[in-house]
Amino acid sequence: MPAITADTLTLPRLPELSAPDTHWRGVHRIVTAQRFLEGEGFQVRRPFPGVDLSMADPFLLLDHMGAVEYGPGEAKGAPWHPHRGFETVTYMIDGAFEHTDSIGGGGLITDGSTQWMTAGAGILHNEVPPQDMVAKGGLFHGVQLWVNLPRDKKMITPRYQDIGARDATLLAGDDGGALVRVIAGSLDGHDGPGVTYSPITYLHATVSPGARLAMPWPADYNALVYVLSGRGTVGPEHRPVEEGQLAVFTHGEALTMRAADTQPADSPTGWEILVLGGAPINEPVARYGPFVMNTREEIVTAFEDFQAGRLGQIPADHLAHRTTADDPR
Repeated sequence: MPAITADTLTLPRLPELSAPDTHWRGVHRIVTAQRFLEGEGFQVRRPFPGVDLSMADPFLLLDHMGAVEYGPGEAKGAPWHPHRGFETVTYMIDGAFEHTDSIGGGGLITDGSTQWMTAGAGILHNEVPPQDMVAKGGLFHGVQLWVNLPRDKKMITPRYQDIGARDATLLAGDDGGALVRVIAGSLDGHDGPGVTYSPITYLHATVSPGARLAMPWPADYNALVYVLSGRGTVGPEHRPVEEGQLAVFTHGEALTMRAADTQPADSPTGWEILVLGGAPINEPVARYGPFVMNTREEIVTAFEDFQAGRLGQIPADHLAHRTTADDPR
């Protein structure tokens, strides 16, 4: 797992939180991700939607892609399709995706880098494996998160952010047993590089076997932990969670989690988790395929605008890869 690493003994540390004086968040429920086929037919694990959306707001969808070892000719992607009304955040841990969009954004997303695309009023994009991966195969592992936009931001001008692996803010757990990568938002006053419209925090943590990771968490944010690989426990109740499972937390001011003493052979670096949360938007959600708005009428308008070419144009040298608007990504 080549996402950016560092010696935790040299990094700023999260504060030590004591049990009696901290309002820990309990665990509301554990969700096991369901499997779906996306794009040209690659498999994803999706823990939400499925949970109560009020517990995930402002997040709409989380797709865990891989980890999978592709053989020659097996790698697949998500060819040209539209989006409106939200943001897509693609974080690559192993392997690579090539991104291109109708506003000129894009590039290679690989080994700990993040592509943050704000669809806003409308955009066309594609994400496909590079040709050398298609030809030779290789390890592929990543995550795509959909972040909702509030009503007054749904029709903003689209934008693209390229966040390199080394751009992430790195922190250590209070005892040095965990490496935390802050991709967006803020953790204990340390800001990540991602610029967001909806207040959120998005972290990737590697927790050494047997180590605990505790952190302060905004009381007005929801809180979710998704396991990329390995196993551990979450909350003061020590609820077990493993790869492909999502923990949804109750209210409180801090999170606590602990890696199991022994980890599976395919998780040699420790327990790999995403920690995410944000301030709920608390607005109606109307969604269909690649569009997320507030009303059904706005969804109909999005389809009409796409069919009329008002969501952007595919570059001429990519027209052969065009897909229809009903692509679910």
